[in-house]
Amino acid sequence: MVVTIIRKELSMLFISPLAWIMLALIQLVFAGFFLVRLDAFLEIQSQLLQVINSPGITEVIISPVFALAAIVLLMLTPILSMRLLAEERRNRTLTLLISSPVSITDIVLGKFLGLMIFLAVVVMLIVTLSISLRIGGVLDLGLLLSNTLGLFLVTACFSALGLYVSSLTAQPAIAAIGSLGVLLGLWVIDLVASETEGWIHYISLLKHFRYFNQGLIDTLSIAYCVLFIVTFLVLTIRRLNGERLHG
Repeated sequence: MVVTIIRKELSMLFISPLAWIMLALIQLVFAGFFLVRLDAFLEIQSQLLQVINSPGITEVIISPVFALAAIVLLMLTPILSMRLLAEERRNRTLTLLISSPVSITDIVLGKFLGLMIFLAVVVMLIVTLSISLRIGGVLDLGLLLSNTLGLFLVTACFSALGLYVSSLTAQPAIAAIGSLGVLLGLWVIDLVASETEGWIHYISLLKHFRYFNQGLIDTLSIAYCVLFIVTFLVLTIRRLNGERLHG
């Protein structure tokens, strides 16, 4: 049943012109920023050759692109996740869905994985841009892998949070605003965490992503992202289970 729900979510996403427009705009933004960073690297390349252990194309071009992608997806994921459950509730199909002989866990995982497959396409577009640099240079594949893993995990965190907020309301717009508000709050925490080494350092989502962006695959950051994802998926399941029990 999970596969069926995934297919339904993907068909709904790719049928919608909004998804295609967002993919085109995202790729345009990333490609533009990529070319700007490439031009800057070519201007300073001769100077970098005179520096011992100078940063390469991966550090100068690819890492900033992934850092930008994390911020862009923080803004756009709420728009994609807002309809997952809120629209079902608004159209009065959520009651039919949760009363069907399908487990709530399958419903939640199907919707989450459907969105993640769509967002994985975005991540792979960035990876494709990055790999294109191998034509004229040498890539740090370890740093590229670290950035890819980090972006995928942080995007999954955005999606899990967006799915939970979508389960709380019948208005997709409110779900989008609520998810964006929480994610912007996490961004503020990241800014605060940059100025302090206290306990707040450990709950900053984008702070953990920065480790991946610098090439450090930190087990603590992986555990934090996995726990974040599981927590909001479980909260969503409990929310829908409550609705099933109380009609």
